Amino acid sequence: MSKAPAPLPDEDNYVALLSELKKRIRSAQVKAALAVNRELILLYWQIGREILAQQQVEGWGGKVIERLAQDLKREFPDMQGFSQRNLKYMRAFAEAWPDEQFVHQAGAQIPWKHNCILLEKVKDPTERLWYIQQTVEYGWSRNILTLQIESGLYQRQGGAITNFERTLTPEQSDLAQQLIKDPYNFDFLNLTSATQERDLEKALVERIRDFLLELGVGFAFVGSQYRLEVSGNEYFMDMLFYHLKLRCYVVIDLKVTEFRPEYTGKMNFYVAAVDDLLRHPDDQPTIGIVLCKSKDKTIAEYALRNVNTPIAVTTHSLPDQLKANLPTIEQLEMEIDAAVSELSEESEAPEE
Repeated sequence: MSKAPAPLPDEDNYVALLSELKKRIRSAQVKAALAVNRELILLYWQIGREILAQQQVEGWGGKVIERLAQDLKREFPDMQGFSQRNLKYMRAFAEAWPDEQFVHQAGAQIPWKHNCILLEKVKDPTERLWYIQQTVEYGWSRNILTLQIESGLYQRQGGAITNFERTLTPEQSDLAQQLIKDPYNFDFLNLTSATQERDLEKALVERIRDFLLELGVGFAFVGSQYRLEVSGNEYFMDMLFYHLKLRCYVVIDLKVTEFRPEYTGKMNFYVAAVDDLLRHPDDQPTIGIVLCKSKDKTIAEYALRNVNTPIAVTTHSLPDQLKANLPTIEQLEMEIDAAVSELSEESEAPEE
């Protein structure tokens, strides 16, 4: 006898079950984000405390922060929190809150950028603590926190500090979403490099690097994920070369997506930044190469700063001297396609 079909769930019961599961998932996400955020904020406070102590006891100057930023970034290239600017915030954070208990009870309840805003805009410790409590209670985003500070909400409401309770941030609030999506937390856990897309990008970067070095036309490898700091912000270029024959830097940005017009604008920014920060007066203008590999198409473009306005150009528009010393668009596209095919075959091969 065939089994009778299972009865369909009552629609109201199913909707209630789905709603409850969604609520539990979001609550768990916020709890996990808060746990990670607490560890990150505590780490930043400890780093700031150590810097502060060494400067006070040993008399170290500001140069130590510059050196720490370089060494920490070299050791942890996937973490964006170790810029000079951020290390100075850590020192200011430790100086503003010398009691570690505060970090556990209050400072770690909000994301790092919220704390930085409070350090910049609020000097009174009592007022700072009041804004932290309000942020947690009402789920304020960074923009809302800034607006409330600038409007003088503390003074207008006669802010009173209550015993700080660990209130779970409302799951749907802007604060909860910023906690869950905070890039500092993702970098701290090293989750970004775990994605398949990032793994593919890394493999392609290595393949293109080896290909250019083997061409024998003058490419010298400077570094991958090469860091630039512009106006206090950090930027990372996939690959940076120096071309010995052309006497210029060559920046390469690789994307495992469809080509988008903003990629050219980003490359033009990199080219200008390298020209301004790294280029020697005797060097020629920097060259940029944008490589995009999507499911159906591979695109390669060159970007030059010294063509009217900085726009992407094909090899057919390059001067003859550049054509003779750079790979063609076709060569780059073929190399990427071949690399993807090989990587796909390796991933599909059965393990022995």
